[in-house]
Amino acid sequence: MKTDIITTEIVVKENKIGIMRVGNVNYISLTDLARYKDKERTDYIIQNWMRTTNTILFLGTWENINNPNFNSVEFDGFKNESGTNAFVMTPKKWITSTNAIGVISKQGRYNGGTFAHPDIAFEFASWLRI
Repeated sequence: MKTDIITTEIVVKENKIGIMRVGNVNYISLTDLARYKDKERTDYIIQNWMRTTNTILFLGTWENINNPNFNSVEFDGFKNESGTNAFVMTPKKWITSTNAIGVISKQGRYNGGTFAHPDIAFEFASWLRI
């Protein structure tokens, strides 16, 4: 499988949205989508989305369908905790705990951020109501 990473961007409603191509799949920047709501704290917006029960169930279903190495035991724990006041979820925690492939977290001032498979990115955009 080819694993070259190519980055580009598209413009939506006068806002740049990063696209990262990994192999044959385009991952859309959730960070850039979150800028529609708050330009300064995109990380909080993504974390708030990821802590909801509906999001955890959606992500778990997507991974179960598309990822043979998905750690469903860790997912079950997250599923049970999601939606509670004390539950916190970050992209990195999700990726490292469950072996997720639908979300990518990339550090860096330029071309960094949280990216997701289009199925997941469109779900996030729907939650944002953009």
